[in-house]
Amino acid sequence: MMMANAEYLAAYPVLSREWPGQADSWLQAWREDNWRRFSAAGFPAARDEDWRYTNLGVLRKALYLPVAAPARPDITAYCLPDAWRAVFVNGLFSLELSELQGLPDAVSFQALTLASPRELTAWQDYLGRAGGEQAHNILAFGGAWLTDGLLLQIAAGGHLDRPLQILHVVTAPQALAATRHVVALAAGASAQIVETFVGQTPDYFTASAAEAFVGPGASLEWIKLQSESDKAQHYAGLFCQIAEGGSLTQHNFALGGQMARTDVQCDLARAAGCRLYGLSLGAGVRQVDNFTRIVHREPAGISRQYYKGIMDGRARGVFQGRVLVEQAAQQTDSQMQNRNLLLSADAEVDSKPQLEIYADDVKCSHGLTVGQLDEQSLFYLQSRGLGREEARHLLTQAFANEMLAFIEAEPLRAWVRDRLAARFPALAEDLRL
Repeated sequence: MMMANAEYLAAYPVLSREWPGQADSWLQAWREDNWRRFSAAGFPAARDEDWRYTNLGVLRKALYLPVAAPARPDITAYCLPDAWRAVFVNGLFSLELSELQGLPDAVSFQALTLASPRELTAWQDYLGRAGGEQAHNILAFGGAWLTDGLLLQIAAGGHLDRPLQILHVVTAPQALAATRHVVALAAGASAQIVETFVGQTPDYFTASAAEAFVGPGASLEWIKLQSESDKAQHYAGLFCQIAEGGSLTQHNFALGGQMARTDVQCDLARAAGCRLYGLSLGAGVRQVDNFTRIVHREPAGISRQYYKGIMDGRARGVFQGRVLVEQAAQQTDSQMQNRNLLLSADAEVDSKPQLEIYADDVKCSHGLTVGQLDEQSLFYLQSRGLGREEARHLLTQAFANEMLAFIEAEPLRAWVRDRLAARFPALAEDLRL
């Protein structure tokens, strides 16, 4: 059995005494339970099938610890216009930088660090309940070191009339930013969340997770834009329970980090639906890992997964997608597609789509492609007067821009396009961003 890093074992008992919620016994017990699980086995290893392609060597050797937030970092370049905003600096909520005044009456917001003991009881109904049986040791690590997060609740029929941006900024080297967010939508409610991860220092570790509870007939759109620094270690998970007739749409744009992994896991009730879209851009020696797990528990559910990767240099892309259809989930309709483009002979993609079906009246499929730019298409465009590089740019642009098109709101789509261009100036010409 692989033990946790000895430096973490020594640091945790000392630092954990300073965290919010000390007076609340259930929260402390929850953290300590996570710590016991993590300290027994450490970070996931390659022998774990779900982590066989993910290299966590840096996490096993380094020591990342929580640090205080600076007075007021400049976040102008990262802010989504015309949106509510909750800002976390080095994993700690910043009321000064956030924009939450005037939220609709149906919307309730709490930050963990600002919650009173009475308000903390609301977290007990949700925290750790959407991850459940899929919990693994990075989740346990983040839960043990949890220093802050938000709880967003929307009452029945309520609507968040502008997007809510959850902005994570890390400013200190070797910092650990461990957050956990909860979003709970009652029946018929709706919301749009834009979660953004950025860094102002080279090397740090983001360990974040969000749990979403989508009520009957409710709808949630979640856009994740991960643009961490080049040497950062990044883990973020979105764990969802979707009630009857509810729906989730998630867009995952993975642009940064030395090692970056995103988990998206959904449990679907009767006639519930989820749509997962992802675009990963890798260059240099970056590793970009996407893991999805969709469980159809009841009849008539619909799920769609469409992920694309563009890898250049010696980058490595990973996609592991799993759909589980339980025996009761008749009339399930599920599709999964993973397409990858290699721009370098040294780039690599590992893809593992899986269907596990125990019902007999279903419509399920998956597809996978990995390849370089099509020479016939390049020749065709060159024969129409384009140079080879211009033809290459055009084909790469078409491959990537399809994922942007799934964002229905034009202002959001344009903002994401600008962020991609800012993060990858070398690829901006390819993508015509």
